[in-house]
Amino acid sequence: MEIKSTVIKGPVKLDKRTKDLVKRIQPGDIAVIDHADLDEVAANALVEARVKAVINVSPSMSENYPNEGPIRLVESGVKLLDCPHGELFTLLTEGQEIEIRGSTVNINGRELACGQELTVNLIKEHMKSTKANLEAELSRFIENTMEYARHEIGLICNEFEIPQVKTSFDGRHALIVVRGKNYKEDLKAIKSYIDEMKPVIIGVDGGADALTEFGLQPDIIVGDMDSVSDSVLAGGSELVVHAYPNGRAPGMDRLQQMGLPGLVFAAPGTSEDIAMLMAYELGAELIVAVGTHSNMIDFLEKGRKGMASTFLVRAKVGPILVDAKGVSRLYKSKPRVKDLAPIFIAALLPVVAVIVISPSTRELLRLLIIQFRILTGI
Repeated sequence: MEIKSTVIKGPVKLDKRTKDLVKRIQPGDIAVIDHADLDEVAANALVEARVKAVINVSPSMSENYPNEGPIRLVESGVKLLDCPHGELFTLLTEGQEIEIRGSTVNINGRELACGQELTVNLIKEHMKSTKANLEAELSRFIENTMEYARHEIGLICNEFEIPQVKTSFDGRHALIVVRGKNYKEDLKAIKSYIDEMKPVIIGVDGGADALTEFGLQPDIIVGDMDSVSDSVLAGGSELVVHAYPNGRAPGMDRLQQMGLPGLVFAAPGTSEDIAMLMAYELGAELIVAVGTHSNMIDFLEKGRKGMASTFLVRAKVGPILVDAKGVSRLYKSKPRVKDLAPIFIAALLPVVAVIVISPSTRELLRLLIIQFRILTGI
């Protein structure tokens, strides 16, 4: 008996920047992306957007390391189709109704492209094979890190001027949020800390939107300003544009077009690095980081072959740095019977008090006790 291929239909949304696409995609859409080595953060965003399927015109699976994005998508029930040789970005118009039949992409009954469907088994086999490459990849990664560290040592030796923001850090904690892995869960896990300590809140690029989605207003937004929504940029936060070491700051163009003021921090490294360095140099008592990138896989997923600036900055700010990444996964307890018993007894006490005080309920209780004794022979 022949098994018919699953047919998926829906309107298409296209963007070569996945992080921009998820801002406008709607549940039930089919996403067309150009995202080599699909990372877990992007996959999570697509899953949360409730897309029906994802068509990638670049290879979704890395040949160098076991990237988690494809397995995250497919295990969530999202069909993933790789069409690296198709011209879908030129053949399709946003909003068109398309049909995925098996491994083919069709419109009005006409086949546009044929690719490869990535199944759970296929992805797991590929991830297993790429794990063998990790040792060689780690060696190259460390070599690149050390090489770039020699050139970027000035980042922690006060060679780059720290922008003087209006927000005071003296004696306060600083919370730095990046839209990285498990950032939502980690923010929830430290909610009581945020409420109690009221730290200076810094959103790094898309982390600023993450904060507002969580109901928090960033005091400062740091980054190249390409991943922050207009509404959040205009929300009243101080804006610090990360510029190249030579002073060129493309992010300032956007702020100027919006009529917003901004300071420039010209330095090598990533925006999260300079956010940590800024908090440290301006007197933060403690730095708490959420969603930041801190290991080889994190950086390979960002397309970086080393982590020199991160290595250097963390070496400097380490004594006051608390990395809250993954804290939500550290301890997940379930209520135990012995823990619930005192709560149950405490809730029962008012009921017993009412019964004892009220004459009618007292008589009802007496009759129940008598009936119980008759039935049990006591």
